[in-house]
Amino acid sequence: MSQGFPPGRAMVSWRGIYFVLALFLGSFFGSIFMLGPFLPLMLVSPRWYRWITDRIVATWLTLPVALLELVFGAKVVITGDGFIPGERSVIIMNHRTRLDWMFLWNCLLRYSYLRLEKICLKSSLKAVPGFGWAMQVAAFIFIHRKWEDDKNHFEAMLDYFCDIKEHLQILIFPEGTDLTGNNLDAIHDITVAYPHNIPQTEKHILNGNFPKEIHFHVCRYPVSSVPVSKEELQLWCQERWKEKEDRLRAFYQGERYFDATRRSRIPPCKSEFRVHLIKLASLLYWTLFPIAMIVLLYLYSLVRWYFLVVTVLFVLQEKIFGGLELIELACYRYYTRRYKTG
Repeated sequence: MSQGFPPGRAMVSWRGIYFVLALFLGSFFGSIFMLGPFLPLMLVSPRWYRWITDRIVATWLTLPVALLELVFGAKVVITGDGFIPGERSVIIMNHRTRLDWMFLWNCLLRYSYLRLEKICLKSSLKAVPGFGWAMQVAAFIFIHRKWEDDKNHFEAMLDYFCDIKEHLQILIFPEGTDLTGNNLDAIHDITVAYPHNIPQTEKHILNGNFPKEIHFHVCRYPVSSVPVSKEELQLWCQERWKEKEDRLRAFYQGERYFDATRRSRIPPCKSEFRVHLIKLASLLYWTLFPIAMIVLLYLYSLVRWYFLVVTVLFVLQEKIFGGLELIELACYRYYTRRYKTG
């Protein structure tokens, strides 16, 4: 079967436009009208700000899951080890496409909690209206690909999450990274594969090339089983990557299933009925919510002023201070120092 972008489909499709527009409008209006009102809370209590905004952002993360599965018929198959709900872990995953991080939400909706996930991504994405604003509020970890600077920021964010007892799961795409410490419970090594078409980039999505099936294989390693020294850890990561390459080779050369039963083998922490209800509610809410906000903007000048002020705030704070996640970290450090000295 075809393993890339199908020939003869160079035109932008209504399916792709609908998918991208639904995600953009949800993130754009959600950032302004759902997250915007809680921004001042960051200055008063970063801990409560994090607790509330994580849950708001998680509601939006269910939208691409609902669109992919309910609207475009993507099938999700998950095998291997399970997640322990609420555990603190690092997720390492192969980077088959530029969209793997988003497809992973189809797995985590069933086997973990989307509100726990933090993604390491390039810093240029934080300036994207809607998507970037929500990622800043969610305190995703933005990196500049300069390890000396990134290492300090990465450690500062992890220390902050640990201090406020945030049971997070960090998604990274490592080739050999310091994965130990920081009160982790486990490392989840996830292999993702696409037995049919593989949408490589956002352009493929715009052309309506959605994955027909997404297969995940999860290997859970308790942190106690992971080497501590840098040299041993790098070797450990290389061994995991070799196993992953062998697993993918067997997948594509064989029956294109990670498990011979050809179905999910891990008991999820949510029933499929509950997952289905979440997807239906997400699709309904995020369809109606942007429409309602547009109507309010049309009817009320006060709403238009609020919209303008919050939009300008999102743009200016990123240019002046570097992002909301940095402001949040600074606020927490200020209150921590004040508590210790007071």
